[in-house]
Amino acid sequence: MSYCLNPRCPKPENSDDVKFCLSCGSKLHLKERYRAVKPIGQGGFGRTFLAVDEDKPSKPRCVIKQFYPQAQGTNTVQKAVELFNQEAVQLDELGKHLQIPELLAYFTQDDRQYLVQEFIDGLNLAQELAHQGAFSETQIRQLLHDLLPVLQFCHARQVIHRDIKPENIILRSSDRKLVLVDFGASKSATGTALSHTGTSIGTPEYVAPEQMRGRALFASDIYSLGATCINLLTGRSPFDSYDTNNDTWIWQQYVTTPVSNNLQQVLNKMLESIPARRYQTVDEVLKDLNQHSPVPNPPAKVNHPAPPPAPMAKTQSQIDLELEELKTQFLVGGKPKPQNIQPQPTTNTPTKKSEIDKELEELKAKYLGNNNV
Repeated sequence: MSYCLNPRCPKPENSDDVKFCLSCGSKLHLKERYRAVKPIGQGGFGRTFLAVDEDKPSKPRCVIKQFYPQAQGTNTVQKAVELFNQEAVQLDELGKHLQIPELLAYFTQDDRQYLVQEFIDGLNLAQELAHQGAFSETQIRQLLHDLLPVLQFCHARQVIHRDIKPENIILRSSDRKLVLVDFGASKSATGTALSHTGTSIGTPEYVAPEQMRGRALFASDIYSLGATCINLLTGRSPFDSYDTNNDTWIWQQYVTTPVSNNLQQVLNKMLESIPARRYQTVDEVLKDLNQHSPVPNPPAKVNHPAPPPAPMAKTQSQIDLELEELKTQFLVGGKPKPQNIQPQPTTNTPTKKSEIDKELEELKAKYLGNNNV
């Protein structure tokens, strides 16, 4: 089937072998090669179609984005034009990453702007959630490890996505890689741009508080990714996982499977309402996320018996005192001399005493020499 891109066409469906709409006469091929097959999305600023590139032998599928603002007012339309042009510029640069759709063409036809980009075959994460139910911790970890480097790639090129949510993340069927799509709300984070309040863009459930006030930061994307994880873990809107009365997240009580303390801490820091308390860079998130197991408690302190104090050098007075005690023991056995023992001749006592004195003096000299006193 071919689908007419004229917004006012009363009957846009046509067979795929005609080149002009049978109902309104509009061309059915853009730039003589891109043929819309069916509409796949519509928003305030335009419509999205699944299409075929007729110019290639394999006729690969692609996506046509038609700029068609439905909102009224000059300022609104002007902003829509700016965002549409910006998406083309961003995709032209970012589409070099394998997990970001490649920009194929950007042009104006019949006074309408068109953007043609690579088609990503697969379900978005909102559809995955509806089909399989709430995600497990393992799936969330895999999501973060897969998508955070993509976000890092964008931020390194000064691009803030500003609309990260499950609908804008597609699980590609061919390799099961996650692809970040829809850069229509993205913003160039130049120094000048960051210094001024801009337009509040994004889906309220997933938007960081500062972005709601028009001051998007790199950390705003980290917040939105955290809110996306909360939605996938609980199956609930992030709005329903936040206690406004106590200004705190309560998502943990709604998870269907247990979540480790490590992942809880990472997600809660991604979701800090005050930007300064939140992760500032993707590197910071990955660093904490890679601490898979909880930090082990420090080993219990063992109270080993204190080693005996090192011997202290004895002073001269201590040595003299000990030698005097030893001398007394040699002379009288440390006790008064018994009365019934016959005293030795007085002439012998001085001799014995002098010999003992001599030996003790030698021992004293030897002892003092060894202790370097």
